[in-house]
Amino acid sequence: MRVSLRAAFRIMLFAFVIGLLNAGCYKFEGDQTVPAYLRIDTIRFTTDYAAQGSSTHNITDAWVYVNGQLIGAFELPATFPVLARGKQRLEIRPGIKLNGIAATRVPYPFMKPIVVENFNFFEDSIVRINPQTTYYENLRFLWREDFERTSLTLEKTNQSDTSIYRTEPANNPEAWLSGNSAHSGLVHLQGSRKFFRVMSFQGFNLPSNGSPVFLELDYKCDKAFGVGMLARINNTIETFPLLVVNKNPVWNKIYINLTPIASTYNTAEYFKIYFESELGTETEARFYFDNIKLIHRIPTL
Repeated sequence: MRVSLRAAFRIMLFAFVIGLLNAGCYKFEGDQTVPAYLRIDTIRFTTDYAAQGSSTHNITDAWVYVNGQLIGAFELPATFPVLARGKQRLEIRPGIKLNGIAATRVPYPFMKPIVVENFNFFEDSIVRINPQTTYYENLRFLWREDFERTSLTLEKTNQSDTSIYRTEPANNPEAWLSGNSAHSGLVHLQGSRKFFRVMSFQGFNLPSNGSPVFLELDYKCDKAFGVGMLARINNTIETFPLLVVNKNPVWNKIYINLTPIASTYNTAEYFKIYFESELGTETEARFYFDNIKLIHRIPTL
């Protein structure tokens, strides 16, 4: 869709472009002085549910390249100028907040870039794009827990006062609900149940060569909780706290980078994932979890 811009708006945004050029973010070789504009509201994400699980996502940014040059990373929704005209190679990489931190935004390495080899840029016009992406094919889903089965893959540890349970009945309004989801995981702290630590029942072998490893998690909670890893190294159990996830009363998704631990402790026999929190001075707290995925890229031989 092409929309003509008013002169004042053009002047304002052109000044912004000049600022970008002076900062060295993007160089355009040629005599073009009037930019084209792109509009991206959101990046859609689809999955093969049977093989890859839910299509929930938290794509917050678009990393935009023209002919291999980075134009910028734009928080969505966004309208932004590009000094390009005619048919050029456009690439959009889905971006996330690494470990849920707004200051650490990166392209998510497990989602395919959207590439248009001959994208037509129009000077002094806005072109609206509706990109869609999927996971790469060369991924291994080591662990998936969507709480749709009665047998769960998380268990309480010896230190825990309680365990994690499936929400009941089906389609409880507190659960994450979709066409494939009628249940979520729930930990309820109250009274004598003051501390929980639940851990993956299975231990996982993770790549140790720097290949990306991520934990995806949907959650909502009344109180902050911790995420960590446990590793068996030389017949000793080592615990590695990773981060604290702040309380959030609505469902949210986080992408947790496990690559540094997996690569640093490359002699580990296996790793497990745990979640924990304590009641503290509160009278009760609820923690909901869903669509847990442990994913790594299959190393190239």
